Amino acid sequence: MTIFTNKDIKRLFLILSCVLASFIILSQLYFWFAEGTPNRILLLLSLLLSAGILICCLLYFRRQQQLIENAITQINRFASGDGDARIDSGSEGSLFKLFHEVNTLATTLAAHAAREQSTKDFLRNTISDISHQLKTPLAALDIYNSLLQEESGDKEAVMEFALKSEKELERIETLVRNLLKITRLDAGAIVMDWQMQSISEMMNALKASFETRARQEHKELLLSGPSDAALFCDRDWLMEAVSNLVKNALDHTDETGHIWIEWSSLPTITQIIVKDNGRGIHPQDIHHIFKRFYRSKFSKDTQGAGLGLPLSKAIAEAHGGSIAVDSAPGSGSTFVLNFLNLTKL
Repeated sequence: MTIFTNKDIKRLFLILSCVLASFIILSQLYFWFAEGTPNRILLLLSLLLSAGILICCLLYFRRQQQLIENAITQINRFASGDGDARIDSGSEGSLFKLFHEVNTLATTLAAHAAREQSTKDFLRNTISDISHQLKTPLAALDIYNSLLQEESGDKEAVMEFALKSEKELERIETLVRNLLKITRLDAGAIVMDWQMQSISEMMNALKASFETRARQEHKELLLSGPSDAALFCDRDWLMEAVSNLVKNALDHTDETGHIWIEWSSLPTITQIIVKDNGRGIHPQDIHHIFKRFYRSKFSKDTQGAGLGLPLSKAIAEAHGGSIAVDSAPGSGSTFVLNFLNLTKL
């Protein structure tokens, strides 16, 4: 039997057999010397008791061996790639406690493996998306370069294609810069410069940076909020988050449109709201707009790389905050940044 391949079990059975045999022999010798004849009834009972003890031990160890073999089978299944393989640990006892710990370890390893696979998938998809995003501007640059060579004698044509090349280079630079920012945020490689900042001052500075574009596109930026509102944050990163929202609003608002930047301090949270009266977001896109490189088939924007909103989300979360959106086609969009007032909690 396989149970006797275990030296400890084999030794136990030998010891039990010797003990029981010694008991039977000694008891019979006692009756031999005391009464002059062995006690047959005691001998029979002793043999039955010994056989019962040995059979019970045999059945117990056989059952334990079956449990261990089943556990080994499940462990081998898990090691072969079956992440759902688990050992039955529903009963009580030290062995089942060990099985439960093995299951816990298997669950932890499966979670690590799933996270590792998710990371690999994310990297593969990100590389694919980057390649796709870079193809368009690089192809355009190649075309413009060829046209520049052909039109080298036409100063106006050279100037036109040079400007277009410059825009494509800016597009590549923006893509790479935003990718680096998101990667640094994800990796926790950024040391935030935490200070209490005036929201009014930051939003006025933000408005000034977009005024030229807004004026050229005949759009209006409007600010609204208490002048004494303040937020404990990293000024540059927070302005980056709001800036991406404003840029998104300008990209999706037609001429004579309006973009509002509002802020307020509530008892436990501080809100910064960016809303517009632009084209709005299609219902099929509303749950995907914070995904990296997501491009809607309903969007008219052909220049964006799909990184602005994900970057704003990453910055908000790095500040312990959150971002939400409310929008409908033709009714504009409202983005709300919420930050906990830690000093008031």
